[in-house]
Amino acid sequence: MLEATTRPLDGVRVLDLSNLLAGPMTTMFLADFGADVIKVEHPEHGDELRGWGHSKDDVGLYFKVLNRNKRLVSLNLSRTRGRELAAELAAGCDVVVEAFRPGTMARWGLDYATLSERNPGLIMAHISGYGQTGPLSHRPGFGTIAEAFSGFAAITGYEDAPLLPPFGLADASTAIFTAFGIVLALRQRDRTGDGQELDAALYEGLFTLLGPHVIDYDQLGIVARREGSRLAFVSPRNTFQTADGEWIAIAGSTQATFERLARGFGRGHLIDDPRFATNRLRMEHAEELEAELGEAIAAAPLEEVLRILDEAGAPGGPVLDAAGIFAHPHYAARENIVTLEDEELRQVRMQAVAPRLSRSPGCIEHPGRQRGADNAAVYGDLLGLSAAELEALRADGVIS
Repeated sequence: MLEATTRPLDGVRVLDLSNLLAGPMTTMFLADFGADVIKVEHPEHGDELRGWGHSKDDVGLYFKVLNRNKRLVSLNLSRTRGRELAAELAAGCDVVVEAFRPGTMARWGLDYATLSERNPGLIMAHISGYGQTGPLSHRPGFGTIAEAFSGFAAITGYEDAPLLPPFGLADASTAIFTAFGIVLALRQRDRTGDGQELDAALYEGLFTLLGPHVIDYDQLGIVARREGSRLAFVSPRNTFQTADGEWIAIAGSTQATFERLARGFGRGHLIDDPRFATNRLRMEHAEELEAELGEAIAAAPLEEVLRILDEAGAPGGPVLDAAGIFAHPHYAARENIVTLEDEELRQVRMQAVAPRLSRSPGCIEHPGRQRGADNAAVYGDLLGLSAAELEALRADGVIS
């Protein structure tokens, strides 16, 4: 992996008051590209993500990924002194990211209006289930609820039941949009000197990504339906099982691609079949078309199918699980998985930084660390607190 000497967000300091997925993933993207992210956790139980998913030696694994490159401090925001310290930290930051229920920051005196009095250039990103406004804004929200509310679950799965994704899709999409919004706000601040607020609802990013469903309903009254792995835009598009029990994904997204697929699998007659003459006709007769292609694919093992596709110049790829990804030479050649030294687990592997920049690439300096690992450095160096003051804060339960 490329080592970065100067990264795009070097010099940007971020105070991360969020936990679980969307907020920490937002700040992970920023930290990957140089931002100095100070992540705040409760001094007793920390970020609940530490207890999510799988663990090794009682160490939460996903936390290691989302909180890489960050400085970790503990702080009890339910205490007056804790909120005072958070305000002092915010005064020296460019960005604050929070994910509490709307109104919480105002009750604590940590709302944007208050913090920006001391720091007019501050950018504050709010992440919540339904946003800061609207009739549902007061409700608690998690990614699972957003995946249903956004319209995603309604079009995912098979006819008999909607299907939720097996990972935090709403959180991840929110993180991408929020990180993008923060970079936009930083760019605007470069021009005007003024900060601003960013309001991200967990359902809105995913709603934006859904494609033409809104305009299709507006103009044609079409309500998209669940079609398994088929796509309402093009045909053929599905997963098919090979002779050795493996699975492959096929997409004939253009006329030329469809023709290459047909010829490659020895089904040239499909090109001249009037049912499959155009993409719209293929969509109407997707079941018949896929039956023909599926028969050809089922007759050969995966590697033979991949060879046929390669020689035909047609797209298709194996359905990889984690073990297949680790073993695949393309992932290795692209260095999509990096190996890192870790203070708790000695060594861990995780996804590399994305996207790739040629002149100022991001990098991972360390995985997520122990709770409060950087208390002395942050509170001492940034806020000037003495060792005695830190000990007093520990005794009072403000930090750990």
